Amino acid sequence: MRTITTPAHIGALLASRRKHLKLSQSQVAEKVGISQNRLSVLETDPAALDMKKLLAWLNALGLDMTVGERGTDKSKVEW
Repeated sequence: MRTITTPAHIGALLASRRKHLKLSQSQVAEKVGISQNRLSVLETDPAALDMKKLLAWLNALGLDMTVGERGTDKSKVEW
């Protein structure tokens, strides 16, 4: 599990996962519904990424997003 604290972290994580899966930017962009050029920009500067596209991108790469409290055993957090 990775901790994301800045937009740059999410961009690096998504680019790394894409490369690990040996997928091109074009392949992922098609699944997300954006252009390859836009995906390239978002990998290096994801601050403008909206939630809908982020979730589609995570799905395209076989990833889930989990939110938890800092400094806790995330398996035992109840809200």
